[in-house]
Amino acid sequence: MMMNMLLIAGLALGGAVASDGALEHRVQLDHHSGPVAVRYSADVGVAHKQIGAVTTGGRPSTLRCVWSANVTIHREARGSSGTTLARSAGRDGVIEGSRPGWCSANRAAIAQEVAARRDAVRDHLQAVVQEDHGQLRRELDGLHSETRTG
Repeated sequence: MMMNMLLIAGLALGGAVASDGALEHRVQLDHHSGPVAVRYSADVGVAHKQIGAVTTGGRPSTLRCVWSANVTIHREARGSSGTTLARSAGRDGVIEGSRPGWCSANRAAIAQEVAARRDAVRDHLQAVVQEDHGQLRRELDGLHSETRTG
């Protein structure tokens, strides 16, 4: 129980931003098989969907670009024995919005809006880290038991 509480505290405090601007979170997990270095990174992809129509004759256009920022979190855990456990989890619609006009004309503005709302991606990354710690511990325990019996 105390180990799980320490793990949660370590996961919550281990966040960082990589030098290239990518969001990542690093933590060292203490496991009975030895220390495990864990790195989580977030990849953001934006999906665009053109809706509406261009109108003529003085009627307002209904043309809009609906967009959604989808985030994939990659986890790489390296044990002291050299074992690597990798996992990825994606979620659509972490950030969403729409703009009037053509998607092709709005791509740069949408990219700026996604960058400005980086905190939503960081919050999602932290939530995934919190959710993943139990899964990672189970994977490590299973791997360690296979090594001892196999």
